[in-house]
Amino acid sequence: MLGLMIALFFLCICGYAIFKKYKAQTVLLTGGFAMMSVAILLGMGDILPVKNSTGSPWFDMFQFVAVLASKRAAEIGMLIMVVTGFARYMDKIGASRVLVHICIKPLQALRSPYIVMALGFIIGQCLHLFIASASGLGVLLMVTMYPILISLGISRNGATAVIGTTSAIDLGPSSGNTVLAAKTAGLQTVDYFVTYQLPVAVVVILAIAVTHYFVQRWFDKKHEGGLAAGVPREEEKTDHKSDAEPLRPLWYVFLPIFPMILILAFGFFKFRGIHLDIIPCMFVSLFISMVCEALTTRNVKKVFASIQTFFDGMGSQFATVITLIVAGETLAQGLTALGAIDTLINVTQSTGSGKTVMVLVMSGIIAVSCIVMGSGNAPFFAFSAFAPQVAKKLGFDAVNLLLPMQLTSSLARGISPITAVIVAVCGISGASPFEVVKRTAIPMAVGLLTTQIMTYILFG
Repeated sequence: MLGLMIALFFLCICGYAIFKKYKAQTVLLTGGFAMMSVAILLGMGDILPVKNSTGSPWFDMFQFVAVLASKRAAEIGMLIMVVTGFARYMDKIGASRVLVHICIKPLQALRSPYIVMALGFIIGQCLHLFIASASGLGVLLMVTMYPILISLGISRNGATAVIGTTSAIDLGPSSGNTVLAAKTAGLQTVDYFVTYQLPVAVVVILAIAVTHYFVQRWFDKKHEGGLAAGVPREEEKTDHKSDAEPLRPLWYVFLPIFPMILILAFGFFKFRGIHLDIIPCMFVSLFISMVCEALTTRNVKKVFASIQTFFDGMGSQFATVITLIVAGETLAQGLTALGAIDTLINVTQSTGSGKTVMVLVMSGIIAVSCIVMGSGNAPFFAFSAFAPQVAKKLGFDAVNLLLPMQLTSSLARGISPITAVIVAVCGISGASPFEVVKRTAIPMAVGLLTTQIMTYILFG
């Protein structure tokens, strides 16, 4: 119990530091080293197994980080970097904008405001499969979907709230959290997505869409005086540079989708006996996109130069996400060294329903952390590392713990007024982030509850 108390003390300090905008990677690394140091001083546990030890527990802390960084960069790191690099390239050549433009077009034919809004949320969430950046997707939807919603009389806060939560669920192989969850669970990313994520996510998306319908209509009626009778409000119109940029050829809509087609065809269904992992699928898609861009622009030199966007995207992910994964696992190692995880497992087992309680406890911790930190990555990266250990000791598959943790990390982000996507869309619409999260709180809470229920029903 002493180890758990010490761990909680350090976790509170780390959470406060991140809330105060201290660099998350440095905070998590420092917290992990601090807990490992206390564990060494109190003789609570080894940092590394004897066969892997340097001979000194103090140097073992740094050996742990060195080995972990090398392993993660070569495995999960490369996968996340390639996926993000491709997403950046799609944005660079304008393919992402074409995809959003085509998908939003049918909404203009509908005239029922809140049905359009609910369908818009579903479309936006589907687009998140192909546009990994939550902020990037939010900005594109503010240019395309937002004017439609406003023209139908939906309030500025309501439209902003819906668009700000269209990335509420991190789905598919393009999500870093999905990749990490799958690898930690010992599953192929595409198997994790199709078998575990998708069945739960479909129900959660529908539940949130329906909740948005009633919540935004109630807020508009109570605080905005109801609909504006379909009269566009001039002060609500957005002015974003994308409006002035010419739209690329409409067939570019297939370029962001192509990796998913390849991944499902050859990674999941093994079409014609061919098996391809995500990384080669991404490189095939990148090559085809470059050829299409060259045929369109007829400027090979420019196309060759544009590939730097892909490499820059890979580099930025190493500097942020991969280092965050390593830092999070270092924090988790500190918790393990203090015996905090074993204590937590023993406490939950004593209740007689260890698995259910542990899932709720871990999801709750991540939800609160995401709201306070404004990030879905840092909390999930910090606590996902020891999920296999916890699941093994409680006698269930790690994926049954990782799935609700991972979905919670993205859902809870939509309730935080300081998360990047909420700040981005509010900056364009001029809405207050705090007013917007009042409107997102109930839909996201319904999403969190539905996630727990569906995970229990399908995989409990």
